[in-house]
Amino acid sequence: MITKIKTNTHEEWLEERKKSLGGSDVGAILGMNEYSSPYTVWAEKTGKLPPFEGNEWTKLGNDLEGYVAQRFCEASGLKVVNDNTTWRNDKYPHLHANIDRRVVGMKAGVECKLTSEFNAKKYKNGEFPDRFYAQCVEYLCVTELERWFLAVLIYGKGIKIYQMTRIPNDEVPEWCESSVYVDDGEIEAMVKATADFWEYVKSGEAPLADGSASTSETLRTIYPESNGDTVSLMAFADELNQYKHLAALESDYKKMKDECANRIKAYMGEASKGETDKFKVTWTSSVRNTFDHKAFAKDNPGLDLSAYFKSTPTRTFKVNEI
Repeated sequence: MITKIKTNTHEEWLEERKKSLGGSDVGAILGMNEYSSPYTVWAEKTGKLPPFEGNEWTKLGNDLEGYVAQRFCEASGLKVVNDNTTWRNDKYPHLHANIDRRVVGMKAGVECKLTSEFNAKKYKNGEFPDRFYAQCVEYLCVTELERWFLAVLIYGKGIKIYQMTRIPNDEVPEWCESSVYVDDGEIEAMVKATADFWEYVKSGEAPLADGSASTSETLRTIYPESNGDTVSLMAFADELNQYKHLAALESDYKKMKDECANRIKAYMGEASKGETDKFKVTWTSSVRNTFDHKAFAKDNPGLDLSAYFKSTPTRTFKVNEI
């Protein structure tokens, strides 16, 4: 049975989201989201990280969601209605769906996105980011609707629409850039992967940390300060050996990369640009101004500058052989 839960406040909505995984979580869990990771989602769902409240770009996307939906209607000729509920399906208790719009007269939904013109190349030839695909597949699963449209307004470039469908040999509307058939096997694989992940949340045991920037930032946030204790790392002997091996390779490869760059720079001399049939190279001049606070303090010994310094906890990770 499918139920739709109405929340009255933003806080109630956040609490409802903690109970399960939403469409935006799935891409991270499946390794399809370059901005998040399984470890980060686990930390958010277990309360170790505060819920993501968005940034300036996501705020702009929320503010213009209605406009993107309007542009979808203009391009497709379809009508949509807003949906401010959380969808739940008894078959998948670990999942929920917060959808943007439902299509009137069709078993379909619409996900509205806004992106910068600098990301336009990600939407060429019928392609779009994998994390949006995972999100729409999760919505198809939870809602049991037949089609999901991804409407992306590329700022200053126009709108592009993509279809994901559960209907074999479904027609591709002329206003769609592409159409992808989502079969039962793909739904089942997504359900299993997310159910397995949800066991980590239920138990509180963390999934393996990966090397993503998201996981690195999460670890810095939840463990901001050290306490002086020493722990045994015998169980991580292999990882430590691998770390030292990779660090040596990183140093060697950096030297090789710098050697290539320096040879090119030596040939370019004072030239600002260079090119081949495949590459464009720039080596341009710029000036960076920095404030010398030590010199300022020396020249103004009577001023108390403590109020102007911001202290931020940081931890340095080093591995040295004994």
